[in-house]
Formats: sequence, structure tokens, C-alpha cells
Amino acid sequence: MTSDSSSSADRAARATPSVACSATASASTSGSCAPQVADGAPPSGASPTDPFSNCTHCGFCLAVCPTYRLTGDENNSPRGRLRLWGEEAAGRLPRDPWTDFYTDECVGCLACETACPAQVPYGELFERTRHEHVVAGRSRPGALLRLAAAAVSRPAAFGLALLPARLLRRFGFPRHRFLPRGQPALLQGTAAYARELMRRHQPTGPRVALLTGCLMEALFREINFATVRVLIENNVQVFVPDGQACCGAFQEHTGLGGVAALQARNRSAFLPLAVDAVLSNSSGCGYALGKALAPDRPVRDVLGFLGELGPVRRQRPGDRARLYVDLPCHLVHGQKAAGIPAAVLGATGHRWELAPNARDCCGSGGVYNLQKPANAQAILAGKSAFLNTAEGQPVILGTANHVCMMQWHSAGATGLVTRPYEVRHIIQLLDPGEGFTVRRPASPRAAPGAAG
Repeated sequence: MTSDSSSSADRAARATPSVACSATASASTSGSCAPQVADGAPPSGASPTDPFSNCTHCGFCLAVCPTYRLTGDENNSPRGRLRLWGEEAAGRLPRDPWTDFYTDECVGCLACETACPAQVPYGELFERTRHEHVVAGRSRPGALLRLAAAAVSRPAAFGLALLPARLLRRFGFPRHRFLPRGQPALLQGTAAYARELMRRHQPTGPRVALLTGCLMEALFREINFATVRVLIENNVQVFVPDGQACCGAFQEHTGLGGVAALQARNRSAFLPLAVDAVLSNSSGCGYALGKALAPDRPVRDVLGFLGELGPVRRQRPGDRARLYVDLPCHLVHGQKAAGIPAAVLGATGHRWELAPNARDCCGSGGVYNLQKPANAQAILAGKSAFLNTAEGQPVILGTANHVCMMQWHSAGATGLVTRPYEVRHIIQLLDPGEGFTVRRPASPRAAPGAAG
């Protein structure tokens, strides 16, 4: 870990209960230190029906947990939180602010699920516990987050409300650490744009339904437009369902209610469609929508879908850029994807390689970088340091999640990275622009993942 990240973690730790105790003790509600609950032993009296009892306390999760790596605090790890939640659920530990604190500290990256040999459904338990804490008043998201959670359930109003932000992105003023410059359409939406391109190009290949997302559509609409162009160029028929709603990820990240209603709206919008696949261009949104449509229909990441098609390759003669690829947590740990297909990355036309620690969390965590900014920046410091000496003119950091893009952009805005670099969604690097022609196959081919 870099010295910058260590100092940030230390500053964050000094403001938290965990530093009041030694490595073998944790704080109690009175402010004194008591024997640590997360001592590495399995919970006493665990039963087969106890959802927390599958944890064998092997410790594999510790090496991949960003908050444990920052603090070295056993309670600030997945197995520590599971022990705290399990003991509280069993009545052996009273409710106290320390359990609330360690719950709020979790980024929700799900790296522990990938590392866990016992296949503990940590993400499900974490989401449920966080929601219970919010309902009980043990945790309270900020007023702006509560307002945003209400707004995303009304896509048209949310898009209109963020029109000024789209204007600011187009003209780059005033600058914000989370907002890279871009060229989002100001008024035309993705659904209308997709219908326009479908009429113009008339692709004949696989039929897909595209999730446009709430923040993606309202703020990063140019990524949706690029997605439509790339798919149609590869002879994919793109439909944007009417009535689709926010995927529910925002509510899950904050612990607020309303997820079930959003899931019901999306089931009504997507399930009746006669399509070969439902696609998302944001790994976090795809993960959340996948839970809504399961088990009736899987949701696929657009890059994985394109990898099976073999996308049109961009030609970049004399290109000196270097693309460093970071893998979003909710792609590899949430959706359990192996990564971004090499065929897709090669089709960008850039020399590419995985960024160092590409499978580690960047600290975004949905809204974690707003709720726990010191932790989020400390996590990002370790991830982003390589950009200061990376080769390439220009250096491009590519990923597959717009919220991760915002976090990576903040590395430059806050001084963690002191040289110029670009942050792009991989789909943007495949974008043919407006003047493209459809690649039509010599013979029909089955849609990726479609039943034969």
C-alpha cells in the first residue's frame, strides 16, 4: 500500500471506534474494550438453519477484503461481520453502535464471495442486514442519497433533473472530481436513438433488450448511445423496453426500501419480450437486474455477449496508446464472469493489459465513495498508483461500470494521479461513430447463449 493510502487509512481509523481497542479487543457500547467477538472461532451453538453458520472462519476472505487490508481490524472483515451479525441474531450479543459501524464500513465488493470455499452468500446477508439497520434507525443515509433514491424511481423526472449535469459534462465547467467530460445527448433518450438506428440500418441478427439504467441514462447517456451503435454494427437488433425502471442497485447500496417494487416493474418490462438476451452495459446494474429477473431470464453483460459474436475490430494505425483494463467487482464477483473477453479488448485496436490488481475493488462501492470518502480514497490510492508511471500516449484506464469510471476519474482530480490519463468504458473504445455500416454474416448464426 502506498504511503498516501496508509495515511488516509490512519486518519479514517482515528475517527472510528476500532482504534480505541487493541488488536485482540473490540469496543463495547460503554466505550471500553471487551473481548473481540470475531476471534476466528466458529459461532457457538450454530445450527444448520442459521444463515451465518456456513462460515468456517478460514480467513481466505481477509486477503481480499479492502477494509480489512486498510485497518487490520478483524471486525472490519467479512468473517468478523458475519460473526457479529450471527451473535446478535442469536441473542448472544446486544445491539450496539460498533456492529452498526462495522456494517457501514463494508464496501460491498463481494470479493469475499469469490474467495470463500464454503460459498457463504455474504452479499445477500449484507444487503439484508444493511436494510434492517436502516429500517431500525441504526443507520441513516444522508439526505441527498435519500432524495436520489426517490428520484431514480422516476426515470423521466430524474433525467430532466440531471440535464444541467449533462450540460456541465459537455462543457467541462465547473469541474467535479467524479464527473469526467463527455458528450451526452441533452434531450434525445436512448430508446428514441435505438429506434432511429434500427430503422436506418435494419440489422437482422440476434434480438436483445437493453437496460439503460438510471444514472447511466441521466448522466452518461453517450455510453448508452455507443452501446447501441456497437451492437447494431455487429448486426444485433436492439430494443429498449418501455416501462423499465432503475435496477434497484442504488437502493441496495444505501439499504433503503423500494427494491421489490422496482424489480416487479422490470419483470413486467423485460420478461414478456421475445428476445435472445437481456443486456446491461453496467456491471452493477446487470448484477441487480439479474436478481430481479432470476430464475426466468439471465442478464448478460454486453461485453461478454459481444465476445461470443466476435465484434468488429477498430483500426488504429500508428496507435501509441496503452489500455489498462480494470475489472469491476460486480462483474467478476457479482455476476461471476471470468472477466472481459480478450476478443473484445483486442477489437478496441489498442495494445492492452490488465491493470495491476485488476480484480481488487477501486473503492467506488456504488455510493460508498460518498458515504465513506476517506476509506474510498485510501482504497483507490493503492489501485491507481501505477498510472503515474504507466506507458502509453495516451494512457487509458478502461472498465465496464460507469460508477467505477467516476471513482477512477477522481484519482486525477484529487491528486492521487499526477499525469494525464483517460477513463473510458470499454464499449466506447469499440464505438464506430455515426457513419458505420452493419456487418452482415454470410450465413445466419445463433445468438450467443441462445438455446439451440
